[in-house]
Amino acid sequence: MKKSIYDMLSRKGVLPVSMLTAYDYHTACTIDEAGIDMILVGDSLGNVMLGYENTLAVTVDDMIHHGKAVCRGAKNALVVVDMPFMSYQTSVSDAVANAGRIMKETNCQAVKLEGGAEYADRIKAIVQAGIPVVAHIGLTPQSVNMLGGYKVQGKTVEAAQKLIDDAKAVAEAGAFAITLECVPAALAKKVTEMVPALTIGIGAGKDCDGQVLVYQDMLGYTDGFTPKFVKKFANLHEVMLEAFKQYKEECEQRTFPAPNNTFTISEEVLEKLY
Repeated sequence: MKKSIYDMLSRKGVLPVSMLTAYDYHTACTIDEAGIDMILVGDSLGNVMLGYENTLAVTVDDMIHHGKAVCRGAKNALVVVDMPFMSYQTSVSDAVANAGRIMKETNCQAVKLEGGAEYADRIKAIVQAGIPVVAHIGLTPQSVNMLGGYKVQGKTVEAAQKLIDDAKAVAEAGAFAITLECVPAALAKKVTEMVPALTIGIGAGKDCDGQVLVYQDMLGYTDGFTPKFVKKFANLHEVMLEAFKQYKEECEQRTFPAPNNTFTISEEVLEKLY
């Protein structure tokens, strides 16, 4: 059975929710087979799939393209698709129209948007249109230029209070879940206890109602920078690199394809050719 937002909400304070990103059909199939509860088609695809420096260049069309593929692969997991930069910031009507387009064209179960109290009116309007919303506060990558880089958020009294106020505002607006990114663990725990929405942490400690990671990060897909909050559950970079090197070598040495990788034709047929 396809998981619903109510299945997820029933887990608050009972059993943590697992969430991973996916951007293509086959990855979504495997994540779904593993029993992961939620899949996020994140605008992080700009970094990990499209090679952009940040997420700002990602478009609604990009999100729909990848979201469609993921939704075709996820039979059980609840799929959330990110609303990219400038798809909701401009106005409430733009936010509702773009959220509606994303849901209609991908067949996802919810959308996610960044920002706190300042975007509560967008969240409320989208929810009123019948579209479940995941909010995202703390480190918000779409605002990286305003934040001055990728830094832990909420470390001063003023910043911590702002994060609590934002969490309350987006929950009151109707967000059923709130992503907390790069937030001190004790503050994330306090927020989790104060709001009825699920909190889903990424660099926010173990006391959130759930966790999310970019799947390339947790699989060790690259040998580049790894954020502190990421645990590598595998090292696929080394596995893939060695496989590619071996393939190159066997191509050059003509040991691949081997006879068992090759189709045959009878000598009798060959003799009749001219």
